[in-house]
Amino acid sequence: MKKELRVCKNYEFSSIIQKRQFVKSPAFVCYYQKRKEEHARVGISVGKKLGNAVHRNKIKRQVRSMIDSLYNFKEEYDTIIIVRPPYLKRTYQENIEELKMDKTRIEKKIG
Repeated sequence: MKKELRVCKNYEFSSIIQKRQFVKSPAFVCYYQKRKEEHARVGISVGKKLGNAVHRNKIKRQVRSMIDSLYNFKEEYDTIIIVRPPYLKRTYQENIEELKMDKTRIEKKIG
């Protein structure tokens, strides 16, 4: 996932989360907001409850891989994906299916 397709700045994360538009699932919480640029962007947040820095970075790489396979970055919204502890108890395939369902639910809500 290229750098320009990521939400990187703290104030951008905060502004998307403060809108309080989200979809919850056991392994993810996905906040979304109408995009402000020409392309959609995605941010990933992994809390310290999921392990040390090495484990959190591994999880971020896995989620980036999932995003590359699911998103085409022409969506009408920016997304923040917060990874929750049940992520660790599931396989990669189960997690990608769950993220796909969350994306579908967001698209239904936006219309």
